[in-house]
Amino acid sequence: MTKGMIFDIEEFAVHDGPGIRKTVFFKGCPLKCNWCHNPEGMSFKKELMVSKGSCIHCGRCIDICKHEKCIACGACINVCPLHIRKICGIEYEAKDLARELLKGKEILEKSNGGITISGGEPLAQPEFLLELIKELKPIHVAIETSGYAPEEVFKKVADVVDLVLMDIKSTDPKIHKEVTGVDNTLILKNLNYLCSTSKKFYIRIPLIPGITDTKENMEKIAALLKDAKSLERVELLPYNKMAGAKYSMLGKEYKPIFDVEQKPRVYLNPFKKYSIRSVVL
Repeated sequence: MTKGMIFDIEEFAVHDGPGIRKTVFFKGCPLKCNWCHNPEGMSFKKELMVSKGSCIHCGRCIDICKHEKCIACGACINVCPLHIRKICGIEYEAKDLARELLKGKEILEKSNGGITISGGEPLAQPEFLLELIKELKPIHVAIETSGYAPEEVFKKVADVVDLVLMDIKSTDPKIHKEVTGVDNTLILKNLNYLCSTSKKFYIRIPLIPGITDTKENMEKIAALLKDAKSLERVELLPYNKMAGAKYSMLGKEYKPIFDVEQKPRVYLNPFKKYSIRSVVL
């Protein structure tokens, strides 16, 4: 069986699809969104996270470490007197992860909820993802994705889940590459495919001040969606000012290229024009 890497499991999630859900976060993402609030989901490897603000500099972690550079071996975890160090990233086989996710499934099913697979980018671990979905059935399974994946992978996954939650950042290829590190051509191709199918899906748009929250961007996204067969809703997600909170824990620096104090603009009329249901989360 193929093994996969995850970095978190969230219980009782209520904004990741219908009903009460359990959300699992796959580790690793080919995008590097400038506003990402889960930096621990970017790397495909295990990482050490340290709450540095609470550190008393006792030196125990240094004394026990045998490596010049951190390899996330975990030797320093147990010697920390304040327990402010942890390894982010757990490797699972699909059957074992499914068993963990399906604990308490009765509560999820009673609310017409289920399991949502998020990230990072779950489509970046396609073999493991498809095995996991098979193990989770028949419970309702949703996938949250940037849509940045080979077309054949996107189609295979979309065909076997019950709901697709797809992020759309910017329709402008130049802006998209500047703020995510990748071109949006593949994403728009996969969006076009999704719009042509009977698969239920949500579109999620992060509202980043001065970047994605423009009227022009909303109008272009709405135009792409106007003929979609099974679009359930568009969800607008205002920028979270706490997005940079975890970067220092990974030894990284948060460098937004936009004004984090600026309130994102909300344009719903472009979607109303085509009778597309839109909500602000």
